[in-house]
Amino acid sequence: MKKNKDIKVVDLFCGVGGLTCGLKKAGLNVVAGFDSDETCKYAYEYNNKAKFECADISNLDSKEILKYYNKNDIKILVGCAPCQTFSKQTNKYKDRVKDKKWTLLNYFTEHINKVNPDIISMENVPELTKFDIFDNFKKNLEEKGYNVSYKIVNCSEYGLPQKRKRLVLLASKLGKIELIKPNPRKKKRTVEDVLKGLPYLEAGQVDKNDPLHRCPKLSEINIKRIKQSKPGGTWHDWDKSLLPECYKKPSGATYSSVYGRMSWKAPSPTMTTQFYIYGTGRYGHPEQNRALSLREGAILQTFPRNYKFFKNGDTITYKVLGRQIGNAVPVDLGKIIGESIQEHLKEYCID
Repeated sequence: MKKNKDIKVVDLFCGVGGLTCGLKKAGLNVVAGFDSDETCKYAYEYNNKAKFECADISNLDSKEILKYYNKNDIKILVGCAPCQTFSKQTNKYKDRVKDKKWTLLNYFTEHINKVNPDIISMENVPELTKFDIFDNFKKNLEEKGYNVSYKIVNCSEYGLPQKRKRLVLLASKLGKIELIKPNPRKKKRTVEDVLKGLPYLEAGQVDKNDPLHRCPKLSEINIKRIKQSKPGGTWHDWDKSLLPECYKKPSGATYSSVYGRMSWKAPSPTMTTQFYIYGTGRYGHPEQNRALSLREGAILQTFPRNYKFFKNGDTITYKVLGRQIGNAVPVDLGKIIGESIQEHLKEYCID
């Protein structure tokens, strides 16, 4: 088998480096990441010791990717195109196709065709499989000689402390490739397993020893609401006087997944880009009267606790950091993808 230095990985749509970090934990040599969001540069490079290229994938010349590979390298190209447009939260087809993100998977295909990597990984929301754009992506790979497999993954089954479901596709020209199976004997990790013991915070407070461990203030009525919220419960636990007007209508009964408090004894809900806002999901702390802190969201996304998202002295905004953390591929899912690629290389890559 070729030595690890001859195996090179480039990460498209890399963000702050969740996937890259996981692949590196699995022993893969990630040399560069490409993303159009320049705010991700510091975190990506500082934590992963790989080059960040600020670039719009739709306008990128594939030669810029190829320059990170040598002629005889085993070339691995990975990517998670922004997925909001394929999410079940985007209800109307006409809204999807108007979104620029709709075509990003096609640009990923173009780069694959020009770079001709040996191995590919693509991660996205499960809903993507319902659309022609996914079928075309998969068909192109098969026509180019790739062995392709894909799976809808429940991250909690792989030991992540989050009920996140993701589509993971793997493709290889070396031979058959599949995602490794979860260990059925491995205990599912819960919110308590990873968050218990972090410093106490009031709503609007910042931990003096960790500036990422901070949460927004709550309005007076939301303080009353969260005090009446039970772990794993809904707003049905509140006094009627605390209900928003829309929830008092019969149609309001469908809004059961907002204004919730998480349970210590279960994995968390899916982290979105607004996990720090109490009213956007089940993001209330299990026992403290506040929403999740930015650090807690990062931990539930399985980023290492020492992962730095900004330089000392930088201005911190919830919107930017929430987007960076919520959009990331969970690090431990990246590690599972990396371990699957390593197993594949052991089987097929011989001197």
